[in-house]
Amino acid sequence: MLMQTHEARLSALREELKRRGLDGFVVPISDEHMSEYVGEYAQRLAWLTGFGGSAGSAVVMQDRAAMFTDGRYTVQVREQVDGNLFDYEDVPATSPAKWIAEHAEKGARIGYDSWLHGVEWAEAAEKLFAKKGIELVAVDGNPIDAVWADRPQPSLAPAVPHDDAYAGRSSSDKRSEVADWLKSEGYDATVVTALDSVAWLLNMRGADISNTPVALSYVLAHADGTAELFIAPDKVTPELTQHLGNAVHVRDRADFQPALAKLKGKTVAVDPNHAVAGIFHALDAGGAKVVRDADPAVLPKAIKTPAEQQGHRDAQARDGAAVSRFLRWISIEAPKGNVDELTAVAKLREFREATGELKDGSFDTISAAAGHAALPHYKVDEDSNIPIPPSSIFLCDSGGQYLDGTTDITRTVWVGPGEPTAEMVDRNTRVLKGHIELALATFPNRTSGGALDVLARMHLWQAGVDYGHGTGHGVGSYLSVHEGPQRISKPGGAFPGTETELREGMILSNEPGYYKPGEYGIRIENLILVKDAGIEGAEGKYLGFETLTFVPLDRTLVNKDLLTDREIAWWNDYHAEVRAIVAPQLDGDDLAWLEEQCRPL
Repeated sequence: MLMQTHEARLSALREELKRRGLDGFVVPISDEHMSEYVGEYAQRLAWLTGFGGSAGSAVVMQDRAAMFTDGRYTVQVREQVDGNLFDYEDVPATSPAKWIAEHAEKGARIGYDSWLHGVEWAEAAEKLFAKKGIELVAVDGNPIDAVWADRPQPSLAPAVPHDDAYAGRSSSDKRSEVADWLKSEGYDATVVTALDSVAWLLNMRGADISNTPVALSYVLAHADGTAELFIAPDKVTPELTQHLGNAVHVRDRADFQPALAKLKGKTVAVDPNHAVAGIFHALDAGGAKVVRDADPAVLPKAIKTPAEQQGHRDAQARDGAAVSRFLRWISIEAPKGNVDELTAVAKLREFREATGELKDGSFDTISAAAGHAALPHYKVDEDSNIPIPPSSIFLCDSGGQYLDGTTDITRTVWVGPGEPTAEMVDRNTRVLKGHIELALATFPNRTSGGALDVLARMHLWQAGVDYGHGTGHGVGSYLSVHEGPQRISKPGGAFPGTETELREGMILSNEPGYYKPGEYGIRIENLILVKDAGIEGAEGKYLGFETLTFVPLDRTLVNKDLLTDREIAWWNDYHAEVRAIVAPQLDGDDLAWLEEQCRPL
């Protein structure tokens, strides 16, 4: 019998834990690859609790349970998770491990799935628990899977070759680079676990996870340039086999753990930021010498080839026309009061699909009206969906996946009739000034993203306000919309990557914002490419940014008097480029709207 209520599911899990001799269990949002987005088969937290966010976890004990989310989901978790079943706990004020240490009794046995948690989390939790006399137990088979009767199976969508013309480099060339690194470090092999790293290394894509074109698989790359791909046999087509060639041995995904156990005496590099604890355990048990080192695909994947850079420009141009059509539609329909957040999501998807090139969204569209726009990571669903009120701000953060590039854009617009408040205009203009400051930045080679973050915030700080998220994240090439290692964020913050040096060819977002809880939110986001700054007479190498995203910005929310001549020149130059790139793709009323939006400020 299927359990329809979360109370019944929680009760069934507790019975299963009791049967296994466990006093508690930790439930993350994760898969065997520590992916940001996970397939339906791995949505264990959502099944158990009803929580639909992309970051969070739960702890279930026999007498109590708790949900752990950060400030992005304070409202959402209370809407979706029954407070009679779960306590609400805020991260980073506490954490699952800290909470267990406080609430579990001495001698308690707390289970965790070592194939869903990072090794450093497991080691830190084990150390903390030991002080309290609590035992952390790696379970044999996830107990949720034992009680989730109608759990979906992992996707069997075929893995497909990604043409070298899009990638700009062959898989053989990439594997040779990894092999050279292995030899230089004295390693025999490395385990590549992150799905986008596997996809990049083999020039392979898939359809196993919404919004990210990857195939569920692992790679064991060897110092001789060969590799083993562990993937479900049903996903392998003759085209993929031919594409991979003789140097890549295709093996059943089920053989992965046993293969790790057979690497006795081998020196194997594993990235603790991307590999689950179960991989380390299997290698240790098999007698391999495990070295913790960075995934060798991460940095070269972030530095886009000339082909990938041009692909991004092409994808952005196509996407810009679709988003421009959408913004015109919003400007006409939303003031009538008959457009809600979900309708806007569907309409934007329709415009992107009309390009004939869209493969998927790059993430779930943030379609946020009124107070919802003050939640930076708001995700609309049937329960939270509201009409877009006339005389309000509407924020839309969205992106598309195309064979030649991945897009991510946020536009904030005023929905008439009437005029925005002076405060709204002031805040939007300050966000715009920060966006321009970053877009125009020049900086010495080897500068970190963290060193640039203040440029985007300085004008907001002058008014005594700020925003709580990072300013920029890396973006993949027909891969993950959130890609490391680079990012632009406050140094020393909660986000890894702020110390990574920016390099030519990296793509990042430029997305400062401002959020007034319960009232409105503002964000302006374009993607930017790190390039040579071209400063004549520069003493050493200097870098700057090329803007890749071209869609009009809402002039209704701009106070020209707060802009410098330099900023007005940027605005006018930017919109001249928007017109040049997007106008040839539009006609009729869409073209007339674009021309009006792009006239000089």
